[in-house]
Amino acid sequence: MKRALVLVLVVLISGTLFAGGSGEKDAAAAETVELTFGSWRTDDVAQMGRLIAAFNEEHPEIAIRFDPTNPPDYNATLRLQLESGIAPDVFYARSYATGAELFGEGYMLDLSGESFIGAAYDDGSRAPWQAGDRQFAMPLVAVSHGVYYNKEIFAELGLAIPATWAELMSVSQKIKDAGIIPIANGLADEWDIAEVVWMNIAPGFIGGRTARLAYESGDRPFNDAAMVSVFTAMGSLAPYLPEGFEAISYNDSKALFLLGEAAMWFDGSWTVSEFEASDPDFEWSVFAPPAPAGMKQQITFHPDAGIAINPASEHIAEAKVFLQWLSGPKASAVLGNELAGFFPMVKQPPTLSNQHANDFLALNAGRGLDVRFPWPLLMSGDPSGYNLIMQGSINVITGRMSASAAADAMEEGISSWYGPAM
Repeated sequence: MKRALVLVLVVLISGTLFAGGSGEKDAAAAETVELTFGSWRTDDVAQMGRLIAAFNEEHPEIAIRFDPTNPPDYNATLRLQLESGIAPDVFYARSYATGAELFGEGYMLDLSGESFIGAAYDDGSRAPWQAGDRQFAMPLVAVSHGVYYNKEIFAELGLAIPATWAELMSVSQKIKDAGIIPIANGLADEWDIAEVVWMNIAPGFIGGRTARLAYESGDRPFNDAAMVSVFTAMGSLAPYLPEGFEAISYNDSKALFLLGEAAMWFDGSWTVSEFEASDPDFEWSVFAPPAPAGMKQQITFHPDAGIAINPASEHIAEAKVFLQWLSGPKASAVLGNELAGFFPMVKQPPTLSNQHANDFLALNAGRGLDVRFPWPLLMSGDPSGYNLIMQGSINVITGRMSASAAADAMEEGISSWYGPAM
């Protein structure tokens, strides 16, 4: 009888203990908030996992699910998500007009009153994500443009890094004469030729930021001699691109360089970590885009990704906690070193351990810096400056249009909707 009573008590006590444990777990789960984090960087899943792990060391109560979109599809996908009410809680925000357009339509939370943004980022860093005096996203990272090159091919052929466009043409011819593809880029992904080639070299041909502002103010027409010279330079690349370059995609061109079949590749710092993961069997580095003789070399150093909060999110308070953490020194150090080639835009940048990322930063020394030419003011109209650059470059490289005709198309297209007084 006593034995039976003891067994009953054990069962009752055990049931109470397990019920209590389950309840505590359920309560803990209920207290954890999940935020979805949208991005155009499908290559960064592992790196973002480490960033999120660092965040959870301090904030275990907020779970972050990184949900990236294929880069070329990001703008359209994000808009569809926002319009359908299924967008991420926080997401990468394009700088300048593209981001401001979504903000103007009510799809980004106004962050103007968040003091941690002003504390971490200076006026210049905040400006690309502002509409008037309102802050539609927090700055996050910038990227740099340049030219990747195979150091071993250059050494074998006795080539020096070209500083002028004429020198680039001479180097390219010598590489071609050796039976090697000089420049890996192709035209199949149209954005590639616009963003990583035209916008890479244009500042050096037109005169950098001062010249861009003159075009935007109406002091210079978009078909002046300097603009024609950019398109002329684009056309001069044609003999040095891969055979069948019209069908060569961005990833194809990347592979040509990584396999050692091409000596140079126009691209940006965002590819550094991917190259290192691929571990090519040759040494590589980067150099600044050559400029015409007598012109100062310029670097396109672009404010790439901000981070915005979806105003329809059910967890805005937690989203602000995440952004505030991202603005701090610990997150900046993780970002800068995990995402090699993406440069945190904080007032006090972290020390970077990655040599190739530092090589890109070193290109800034003694050179002018500017953003991608059409981003600040020339993206939102129809036809957009971006599309005119893209189509003009393709048409000139393929011989379907002259450089002057491409510049004339820019002047006519942009002037149809844009002007300082409009």
